[in-house]
Amino acid sequence: MDTVSRNTAITVRAFNDAFNSHDIDAVMALMTDDCIFENTSPAPDGSRYEGATSVRAALGDFLASSAQAKFEEEELIACQDRCIVRWRYSWGDGHVRGVDVMRVRDGKVSEKFAYVKG
Repeated sequence: MDTVSRNTAITVRAFNDAFNSHDIDAVMALMTDDCIFENTSPAPDGSRYEGATSVRAALGDFLASSAQAKFEEEELIACQDRCIVRWRYSWGDGHVRGVDVMRVRDGKVSEKFAYVKG
């Protein structure tokens, strides 16, 4: 794996670790000021949030509402500044599977587009 792809994978894994720790400050420290987040809901297209303030509010609400939930990486593919993560999201006795398509710039996540099965 080339250096840029390796660094992209490292950044995305650090971001996912921060997300699983439910630490919004750590999550946002790994996102650019002009970040974009597209949520999986509402169907069919999800909600789009632009800029750190908007993304922080959306992700903060999500993390606060799902304190026991966890994302598990099933596969991570990094190619230059892009990363695709297949994941399983579990809570209590339920789960869903999905994919994040992410972009990294200057060691931070600039785009996180989430898609879910079902």
